[in-house]
Amino acid sequence: MKQKSLAMNAFLNSFRSVMNIIFPLITFPYVSRILTVEGMGIYNFSSSIVNYFMLIAALGISTYAIREGAKYRTDKSKITQFSSEMFTINLCSTVLAYLLLFLCLIVFSKLRNYTICILIFSLQIFFTTIGTEWIYQIYEDYSYITVRSIIFQIISIILLFTFVKGPDDYLNYAGITVFSAVGSNILNFIHARKYCNIHIVFHINWKKHMVPIFILFITGVTMMIYVDSDITLLGIMKNNYVVGIYSVSSKIYQIVKTIINAILTVMIPRLALLFGSHKIKEYKNILTNSTNMLIILILPASVGLFMLANDVILIVSGSHYLRAVNSLRILCFAYIFAILAYVLNDCVLIPAKREKYALKSTIASATLNIIFNLIFIPLLAENAAAISTVLAEMCMFIMDYYYAKDLVGDIFTSKEMFNNIIASIIGCLGIIVVCLLCGLGWQSLVLRTFFSVVLSIIIYISILVLLKNKVVFDLLEKARIILKSKL
Repeated sequence: MKQKSLAMNAFLNSFRSVMNIIFPLITFPYVSRILTVEGMGIYNFSSSIVNYFMLIAALGISTYAIREGAKYRTDKSKITQFSSEMFTINLCSTVLAYLLLFLCLIVFSKLRNYTICILIFSLQIFFTTIGTEWIYQIYEDYSYITVRSIIFQIISIILLFTFVKGPDDYLNYAGITVFSAVGSNILNFIHARKYCNIHIVFHINWKKHMVPIFILFITGVTMMIYVDSDITLLGIMKNNYVVGIYSVSSKIYQIVKTIINAILTVMIPRLALLFGSHKIKEYKNILTNSTNMLIILILPASVGLFMLANDVILIVSGSHYLRAVNSLRILCFAYIFAILAYVLNDCVLIPAKREKYALKSTIASATLNIIFNLIFIPLLAENAAAISTVLAEMCMFIMDYYYAKDLVGDIFTSKEMFNNIIASIIGCLGIIVVCLLCGLGWQSLVLRTFFSVVLSIIIYISILVLLKNKVVFDLLEKARIILKSKL
């Protein structure tokens, strides 16, 4: 099978992630104004509840399937058997997830006020299972995923402006969100026949699969706890208004994080294949280049968002959500820890089959997150949730590095990474100056934000060029080659 370009895969997956984010960027400013803070609180609280049951249905199968399935992708018979076993296990976990969800709706009276919205979001559970998107990641078929995602998002935007007209239309918004996220998954299941014939099987090597899957599942549960527990606990301990405020800062934080993570997502199947094939030198080369590139992206994204937090909130959601500025600025400190922890977790520990260590770090992070939230949410509300996220991401990074340092310690302590960090910090000083000057120079919110972003990018890249940063020179050279080939 022809090996696809990592650069093209990274571009396609990043583009898909950007489109996944452009959809809420187009819709979120509109919806947050139409639904009001209370409506957004109901919407996001319901979504956070369903996310736990989606995790039960997912059962860690996707991560395990990508890692193990990469070994079989050149053998259609083996990949068919393996994929069918994964799909059958996934169906069983999906049934269990629905049973537990219905039980919770019956037992917990507080959830009954959100029943319809929760049930709408729960459609994602079934459609995610039949979507078998891990097949496309095994085969690195990001072109298909990207095209079909864009088509369904365009349809969803049309539906949104047609059916969401007032504060009571949050159920319509929930349904459109589900359609945008998983509406194409039936097509996914059919299109997957290009690679293998997925079907239900009754003879599964449960012992072989379930131990690593269960470890990955527990890891995912604990990770979900410290990702979603903030909103869940705010909903329980505070009210829909506070949830609505924090949802804005959290949404913006996740948007930037998702774009950066998209670069890593395409690396995982390739890194798993290289590590499993004992091609350690090639594995380390890709990991080193990816990590250094991320350093160059993370710091300016964090600093830029911190400086423009007030303007971003006004543009995205309006003046009613200005209270979210402080929690958004706090969340900016989490980026560096979150992205590097993702590198260590999904690109090092998982390919190296060190799931138990990833589990330990996520349990510690989730525990820290919950304890901090329980103590400080009554006092600090949404700011406590933001601080707990920073502490949890920091804990995750420190522990993941401890468990992976024998494999990648030379990368993280290299002179090259140190130079990249110093260069990026100097470049970020330029961003701070630019944002301050633009704040003084333009009264118009849109113009001020536009020129702050554009000039910050120009200044940052210029400073890195002057410092002769290797990562930037490599990226500019690749861009020059691509432009030359097109002309």
